[in-house]
Amino acid sequence: MSRYRPPATPSSRYISAAGEKKLKEELQFLWKVERPQVTRSVAEAAALGDRSENAEYIYGKKRLREIDRRVRYLNKRLDEVTVVNRKPDDTSRVYFGALVALEDEQGKLVEYRLLGADEINPGTGAISIDSPMGKALLGKSIDSEIELQTPAGTRRYILVEIRYD
Repeated sequence: MSRYRPPATPSSRYISAAGEKKLKEELQFLWKVERPQVTRSVAEAAALGDRSENAEYIYGKKRLREIDRRVRYLNKRLDEVTVVNRKPDDTSRVYFGALVALEDEQGKLVEYRLLGADEINPGTGAISIDSPMGKALLGKSIDSEIELQTPAGTRRYILVEIRYD
C-alpha cells in the first residue's frame, strides 16, 4: 500500500479586501503575540531540567511548529493572492464577490456569497468559487437554472437575485 497522495488542486488566488485584512490580522497576532508567549513558556519549561519527560516543553515545541507552519503558509498565501476590491463591469452576471439568492425545487430560498477558498464559512453562506456550487454559478444571470450533482441526487436551483455589496 502506497502513501502517495496526488497534489491537491490549487485553490483560486482571489480574495476580498476583508479576507485579506483578516489573514493579515491573523499573521500579525501569531507573529507578534502568540509566538513570543509560547517561546517564553518553552524557555521556562526548558529551564526546569529534564526535557524528555517535560510535557510543557514537548507540547510548547509542538505548538511553536504549528505556529511557524501557519505563519509560513500565511506569508506565502498573502504574496500570491489577488485582492478583488471592486464590482465587475457586468453586474447582471455572477462573478467573484456576488451575493446570490437561489430558489430550490421546493420554493425555498438560499443565499450564498462567492468568495475565495480562504474565506469560506458555511454558517454565513460564504462558499468558495472553487466549490461545485460556485463553479455552477459563475457567469450565470438571473433566471438561469443551475443543476448540481450531490450524493443525494441531482438538485436544481433557479437564480433569482444577484447583488454586489
